[in-house]
Parts: sequence; C-alpha cells; structure tokens
Amino acid sequence: MTDMTERKRPESPDGEKEPLGTRKPTKRGGGAPATRGRTTIADGVVEKIAGLAARDVLGVHAMGSGLSRTFGAVRDRVPGGTKSVSRGVKAEVGELQTALDLEIVVDYGVSIADVARAVRENVIAAVERMTGLEVVEVNIAVSDVKLPDEEDEEPESRLQ
Repeated sequence: MTDMTERKRPESPDGEKEPLGTRKPTKRGGGAPATRGRTTIADGVVEKIAGLAARDVLGVHAMGSGLSRTFGAVRDRVPGGTKSVSRGVKAEVGELQTALDLEIVVDYGVSIADVARAVRENVIAAVERMTGLEVVEVNIAVSDVKLPDEEDEEPESRLQ
C-alpha cells in the first residue's frame, strides 16, 4: 500500500513528483465573478419598489381599493404592525422581466391620464434601475377619486 501523501502529490510536466505546496494555483470557475450564479428577486420586493414609486407621484392620494385600504388602516394600528407599502400593487416576476398591476386613488381635479402616465414612468424607472429587470407592462386601475371634503379612511392616530 502506498503512502497517501505520496499518491496525492502533483506531478511536474516531466513526470517527477513536486513537493507539496509548490504547485501554482489554477483559476477556478469560468468567466467574471459577476456572471457566476443567479440572482432571484421576489415578487414582494418589486411590489414594494413600485408602491413607493407610485406614491411619489403628485395626484396619487392612496393605493389599493377601498376594502384593502380599510383593512390596511386597521393593520397599521396594530402594535408591531407595519405600513404596507405594497398595498394596491401586484407583480409577476420572471427571470428577466416583470409585469405590474397597480390600483390607485387619485385626488379630485387632477388629470387621470397625466397621473397614470407619470405613475407608469416613475414605476418603470425605479423598478428597472433597482432590479435590472425589464418592465414589460404597468397596468393601472383607478379605483376612486378623493374629493376635497371627504374624510380619509386612514385617519391619523390620536395621541391622548
């Protein structure tokens, strides 16, 4: 039986055994480090980015339908609960592309077409910049108009 260190010792080009630790390191893997492996982005990540980008547009009063806003207002008041920035946003994320559906409430008096265009542009820019995914479509549903004399469904918390 041969010695394990002798058997595993690398050979030089002329067939002689090289001393351990003298062999030059070889490159592992192929290509640049940035191309090794795969990055996946969860639907919720894209939904949060899109929700924040949509809320930044002037004329967007809220996100989501009346029912989801009501449940969201209750959830926001629960101790330990967090405000849902992805409310009113649904994303379908693939390996290279994503599609988004947004439901918004606009302020009374604004041009809905202009607000929708601005939301679409802002959402696409933010999602593509932050994720590298191609946004193939942003569908916007305007579910309500916030009138100036209407009370918000999400009142500020009262401190006593």
